[in-house]
Amino acid sequence: MGIHTYFQSLNDLERIIRCPGKFKFEEHSVSAHSWKVVQYAKTLADIEESNGVTIDWKKLYEITSSHDYGEIFIGDIKTPVKHYSLELRGMLQQVEEGMIALFIEENIPEEFKPIFREQLREGKDDSTEGLILEVADKLDQVYEALTELQRGNTEKEFVVMYREALIKIKKIKLHCVDYFLKNILPDIVQDSSNCPVDIKKITKEALEL
Repeated sequence: MGIHTYFQSLNDLERIIRCPGKFKFEEHSVSAHSWKVVQYAKTLADIEESNGVTIDWKKLYEITSSHDYGEIFIGDIKTPVKHYSLELRGMLQQVEEGMIALFIEENIPEEFKPIFREQLREGKDDSTEGLILEVADKLDQVYEALTELQRGNTEKEFVVMYREALIKIKKIKLHCVDYFLKNILPDIVQDSSNCPVDIKKITKEALEL
């Protein structure tokens, strides 16, 4: 019982593999994904700050580092399934939030419960920090899919993952998205010139949607 239970539960994130059921040259755990999202987010936030935007850094680190904690209870559900319908996505989120709430109620000391409820909540919202989390999360999908495509993985799901992540990123109105599209994405495309899949074409199609 107590915070020890929470600390111990973090080990489970190392054993949950993202994009289950598909062949992958490189496996990525939810724990590794969360760490990368924090790294992406802090750089994206730096770009926002350089454009005069005020960042709540405490909030940003809390929501990025904990955004997938609920997958301890429900696992990683493939993106196409998760977003099949708004109703299904809402039901999955309701289950995840309910399991987190129950975990906090049963394991976290009373004086820390409000803190944990705030830190383990769904962090994606219309705030600058919530939008940065959304971009960082999708950015890791871009790089995970790209890694597989560059190595010759023929699973169509990784093409879909790459394309859909780009489509969602470009729709988010942030300075860091503009920077990504102008300065980072061209490097991604150039670095993938020898990829068995035509990344340049897929990228162009995604940006035109």
